[in-house]
Amino acid sequence: MPRTPRVTSPADPGFWRSPLRGPWLTSVLGVVLLVGVTLLFVTGLLSYAAYNPNLSPVNDKTPDKGLLGFYLFDWPTDPHWLYRLNQGLHVTVGITLIPVLLAKLWSVIPKLFTLPPARSVGHALERVSLLLLVGGALFEFITGVLNVQLEYLFPGSFYPLHFYGAWVFFGAFAAHVALRLPQVVRVLREQGWRERLRDPRPEPADGEGLVAAGPAEPTVTRRGALGMVGAGSALLFVTTAGQTVDGPLRRTALFAPHGGGDPGSGPGGFQINKTAAKVGIERQDTGERWRLVIAGPRGEVKLSRGDLLRLELHSAALPIACVEGWSTSDQWWRGVRLRDLAALAGFAEDPPGVLVESLQRHGAFRKAALRDNQVRDPRSLLALHVNGEDLSPDHGYPARIIVPAAPGVLNTKWVSRLTFGEL
Repeated sequence: MPRTPRVTSPADPGFWRSPLRGPWLTSVLGVVLLVGVTLLFVTGLLSYAAYNPNLSPVNDKTPDKGLLGFYLFDWPTDPHWLYRLNQGLHVTVGITLIPVLLAKLWSVIPKLFTLPPARSVGHALERVSLLLLVGGALFEFITGVLNVQLEYLFPGSFYPLHFYGAWVFFGAFAAHVALRLPQVVRVLREQGWRERLRDPRPEPADGEGLVAAGPAEPTVTRRGALGMVGAGSALLFVTTAGQTVDGPLRRTALFAPHGGGDPGSGPGGFQINKTAAKVGIERQDTGERWRLVIAGPRGEVKLSRGDLLRLELHSAALPIACVEGWSTSDQWWRGVRLRDLAALAGFAEDPPGVLVESLQRHGAFRKAALRDNQVRDPRSLLALHVNGEDLSPDHGYPARIIVPAAPGVLNTKWVSRLTFGEL
């Protein structure tokens, strides 16, 4: 009997024996990722624009972005659910794509061990692009999932790491698509969908190194393999989407952030990321001695909470939506319009942007800048109540910002000072 060659390492052709691997399966998974990753990149850039990083250094966590900020624009306030939709798509689609990404990496893993590493300059460049592609994908997905869970285990700030990582990853992704898309189209045209789905036998070898040289006996069809990937994505969708949408899925949102405080029940029973205790705010800071300082051309005006309550109050139904993907349904906020406070500061007409400062003693976004269009929107409030009751300490008592379509971190809690016109 002929002796079976001894397989010693992943670089040996006989090491990878699955009969499912091949250009067809890789192409199908690649098409799904082409659509999904493009959506992730676009919504990620829009999320970055929503922070208004060109408005003020206070908001800009990537001051050296240079040409990478070419697309930035003034983020609108309409529709009021815009950021909620954008970030909900970004996070939900990202988590749902994890099984697809892992399956795609599994389908091409033999190529990562091909020897020699580079047969030519062109081949070397392709291998480098693959390293950037695989490394960038893993980095973006891992840091994204950790951020969703409020687990900042990576060195440095999430914002620049994820922003620069996205550009590196998408650059490699775009180059890979440009090189491989013609082959993907050819493979999907030449190999029938129904026949290939049902047939567990290996695909015809085509020189790509994906088809096993010595395939094992099939145990599942490609339809079954894709079904398992789809089931994994569906499970992640069900356990993620509820943090963005209302209804029964709220109760299944196991992937919603769990690192914040317990919101309890009642009017203030919605998500809290930062509690008053966590950021060093004590009871005496928000008691009778608290004053809101409003600064502008007329100098400084100091108002107690009682003074604010005697001003004309307005209501607005607005959600809170955060970069982690969670959002609330519309909550009923009541307080003083920002444009009315700008008038007290000396801007009776065409109020400008405002720098908002919090009592928060440490941590990111204790200061935040809002654009003039945000200040002028009649729904933009210095909120004093939510859902018919005073703000709770963890929701920003004695006063907080609420602005339509803005990321949650710009809805500053425990406001202590508003400076209009100097950003």
